[in-house]
Amino acid sequence: MHLLQRNDPCWCGSGKKYKKCHCAFDERLKFYESQGVLVPSHEILKTPVQIEKIKESAKINVEILDYVAEHIKAGVTTQEIDDWVSAMTEKAGAVPAPLNYDGFPKSVCTSINEQVCHGIPSKDVVLKEGDIINVDVSTILDGYFSDSSRMFCIGEVSSEKKKLVEVTKECVEKGLEKVKPWGYLGDMSQAVYEHAHANGYSVVREIGGHGVGLEFHEDPWVGYIQKAGTGMLMVPGMIFTIEPMINMGTHEIYTDDTDDWTVYTDDGLPSAQWEIMVLVTEEGSEVLCW
Repeated sequence: MHLLQRNDPCWCGSGKKYKKCHCAFDERLKFYESQGVLVPSHEILKTPVQIEKIKESAKINVEILDYVAEHIKAGVTTQEIDDWVSAMTEKAGAVPAPLNYDGFPKSVCTSINEQVCHGIPSKDVVLKEGDIINVDVSTILDGYFSDSSRMFCIGEVSSEKKKLVEVTKECVEKGLEKVKPWGYLGDMSQAVYEHAHANGYSVVREIGGHGVGLEFHEDPWVGYIQKAGTGMLMVPGMIFTIEPMINMGTHEIYTDDTDDWTVYTDDGLPSAQWEIMVLVTEEGSEVLCW
């Protein structure tokens, strides 16, 4: 943590002198750092101007998922979902973040039943009654990123699958309750983990949430097996996703070696995931994208 000279312009872009803006804030971070706490760098924290731009991207992301919610049903192919996302994103003057990201071939991730994440849309994959599916949408607008996903139950699903979907959403909500300035990412993580295990489920360990806004994936990495009071300090201006992947059976997973993207549960049992994008504020938190 580097402190500026008191009369320097503040790093946040406010135009104010450092001493009148973020000096006390940085001194508080410096104190935590001296106690061995992992604190966010200025590069992680978003300025008010950046936050407003990120919110504009998030608005499009939410509108796309709302459209999917209205139209998804049995008989729809995952390629049709990709077509919806692609068309709506282009109409909004934005770009789908997943398209060509590290070679990913589509505009959205569609993960069904035992697929944990990164499912690739296909005209050959038709949704059927009883499926559960995660649709993960990510949007770039004028260089600013947003990211969220939802679970959808197709028709009548089994009570076991329905409970998994509901509990996973509750895990996100319980994690969100712990997002407060000057708390720790581990506070959120433990809340997610405990609720999942209390219901007999496991939490995927290798894949987690992330910072987002100026890039698709930024620091910090957000896991869900940390203990309360550990991990990076949460401070105003941080934006990250809460997106636990909760498995009905084992937490073990593997990646399909034919497409190098789709992640499956090791035991073939269903997995569920909800993703929200959260801003840490002075008062608590604000969900930007859901």
